[in-house]
Amino acid sequence: MIWRSPWAFFAADAQVPLAGLADIECLGELALSGKLRPVQGVLPAALAAREAGRALVVPRENAEEASLAGGLLVYAVGHLLELVAHLNGQVPLPPFSANGLVLQNRPYPDLSEVQGQVAAKRALLLAAAGAHNLLFTGPPGTGKTLLASRLPGLLPPLDEHEALEVAAIQSVSGQAPLNSWPQRPFRHPHHSASGPALVGGSSRPQPGEITLAHHGVLFLDELPEFERRVLEVLREPLESGEIVIARARDKVRFPARFQLVAAMNPCPCGYLGDPTGRCRCSTEQIQRYRNKLSGPLLDRIDLHLTVARETTTLDNRPSGETSADVAMRVATAREVQQRRQGCANAFLDLEGLRRHCPLQAADQAWLESACERLSLSLRAAHRLLKVARTLADLEGTGSIARAHLAEALQYRPASP
Repeated sequence: MIWRSPWAFFAADAQVPLAGLADIECLGELALSGKLRPVQGVLPAALAAREAGRALVVPRENAEEASLAGGLLVYAVGHLLELVAHLNGQVPLPPFSANGLVLQNRPYPDLSEVQGQVAAKRALLLAAAGAHNLLFTGPPGTGKTLLASRLPGLLPPLDEHEALEVAAIQSVSGQAPLNSWPQRPFRHPHHSASGPALVGGSSRPQPGEITLAHHGVLFLDELPEFERRVLEVLREPLESGEIVIARARDKVRFPARFQLVAAMNPCPCGYLGDPTGRCRCSTEQIQRYRNKLSGPLLDRIDLHLTVARETTTLDNRPSGETSADVAMRVATAREVQQRRQGCANAFLDLEGLRRHCPLQAADQAWLESACERLSLSLRAAHRLLKVARTLADLEGTGSIARAHLAEALQYRPASP
């Protein structure tokens, strides 16, 4: 909380000069003993104070977090009397300096640790290069979770604005932003998560998993095991990049520009199509399992890939490209997209599609025919076009060719 009432008392009692309060904000919990205790949400307050051109006084435990707002004058205080002495000019407080701050970021798992799965690695490259949503389908033990956990290591680093947004969300949510600054978040909620836990809510609206995954990756394993009504709420933020939570007294808008990666089994037991014939699921069971995912939700997932079982090997040596190698290709493609349109391909609107994804007349007719044969919706066709644009960017070509459309089409399942 912002503690202003003590200052009104002190100013009225002439214990502190009123003019000294004009350019500062004070944030913290004031104990009856006068000690200042740390609070949540310091970074958003620090950014607001910087915007207003004011200094910020915080408890010592919050000073490092507040200093993330560069260009802000921060004072770290342990007791109220320290600030009174400072305002009276008796014992000036030195501005807090975070020169000794050392941030320990955990390294992301490396892509080279995944054996085989060439097609799945290709899909990860596409997802990272264009910020596309991705769904892996396959039996247990094929590496779906292993692959999904490698995606954050392929994404470009956060810029300063994005890093501050992520840290501010973590601060408000009671996490420790300094522990992961400035890494992209990777959220992996369990399929038993409730609606408020996933999208945010409660009596006093709080950020959910989709907001905690802002500018990062939201991984939903065992996708059909989530409640359908919970999954349906994802449709709006997947399009708009934000979630609006309305309550009787509050209406809160949280950012939710996350990249969705999901995994699911082909049937309830997971072994449909297994050469051993171990699947005993009936047609009705399989259909009921798949019906948990609506068409509009699946339309918003750009890349659909079936992950097949690889030959069992105990050779754990790294194979294929490393995450660093792939990340360089991703960064190059993202730079092209930023220069051309100011956003990743997955976030192009209809006007952006018309301007940046033109097709030759013959290719346009071919694509329309293919979409009609596969009964693809207009939304699915637009997302297919965005994937083709990413394929062209990875190759460094200025225009979308038939080969790019054909490969993008392979990642779209036919509508039933």
